[in-house]
Amino acid sequence: MSKTEIDAVTADFFGAFDNVGGKAADVARIRRLMLPGGVIVVTGPKFAAYTVEEFIEPRQRLLSEGRLVEFSEWETSERTEIDGDIASRFGTYSKSGILDGAPFEGGGTKTIQFVRTPEGWRIAAFSWYDKD
Repeated sequence: MSKTEIDAVTADFFGAFDNVGGKAADVARIRRLMLPGGVIVVTGPKFAAYTVEEFIEPRQRLLSEGRLVEFSEWETSERTEIDGDIASRFGTYSKSGILDGAPFEGGGTKTIQFVRTPEGWRIAAFSWYDKD
């Protein structure tokens, strides 16, 4: 059951950024998917570390103000290890959209750390590296 629940949280996470077909991206859902003190790190091409709030706000703007449209990203492979109430997922993803009028595609690698809380599995931290 845990793997199915973690798969669902992961899919919900990736879906938070989707604004294909004019639908509104729901980046704010990250607040319920992550622990409030969660940590978010991007390692490349430029290193940055964010709190949950620091991560959400600029992405919500980018996805709702028309600069980034028809955007989606999806997991293309994953390896998940679960031990009791902790889990780690390592995988690759692809993404596509139109940024400032120019179509693009890309992808990279993400690692997500999960913990089981009284409310179910939540993300404690995630990191990613964009390869493109």
